Amino acid sequence: MDTITDGFFRALFLILNLDRELLDIIFLSLRVSGTALLISAMIGIPAGAILGLTEFPGRRFLVTILNTFMGLPPVVVGLFLYLLLSRSGPLGFMALLYSPTAMVIAQSVLALPIVASLCQAAIVSVDPIIRQASLTLGATPFQVAVTIVNEARYGILSGIIAGFGRVTAEVGAVLIVGGNIAGYTRVMTTTIALETDKGDFELALALGIILILLSALVTFILNVFQRKGTART
Repeated sequence: MDTITDGFFRALFLILNLDRELLDIIFLSLRVSGTALLISAMIGIPAGAILGLTEFPGRRFLVTILNTFMGLPPVVVGLFLYLLLSRSGPLGFMALLYSPTAMVIAQSVLALPIVASLCQAAIVSVDPIIRQASLTLGATPFQVAVTIVNEARYGILSGIIAGFGRVTAEVGAVLIVGGNIAGYTRVMTTTIALETDKGDFELALALGIILILLSALVTFILNVFQRKGTART
């Protein structure tokens, strides 16, 4: 019990004194996760919009694939990316393994199905009357699509936030493709795992507290958007 209490107070000391190592790890984590989320949103939102707004052969199959990939095991993603990026892999010439770029790729792969699938679901759930009213008023197909996407914006934002929550808490894939190199690829989740193995709970607890606060913030924002989306229906 004393170990936990001492570790907790030392962790608070690190946070309150803005420890340099702690801040570097937090900033790298946010940079990697933020970049991965941006890439996922740039690809996932248009993909989700196309799946939600159009009908074409194979659409149901693609939606099923997206929904299945929402639960991709991170270690499996990390394994496949490792095989691709390793020296003997097809992308080994790019020398990306054990770099922040490889971690961004891994997190993008994990977040993309979540963003695209929830975006598609939000667009499909828009009341069909809005499409009919837009067409009746003489809107072009593009204007109709913009109107529907605008109506689904809270659901789309919820998908983006859910994707961010997934990547910030992820450890398996980034550990495989990024390693755990101090000052270069060490992020919050991998540091917690490393420090716990070493029996050094001070830094692990400090990062754990930051991660919980970040998770609580993401959940709070997600609930706000979901309430706004529900209030509009």
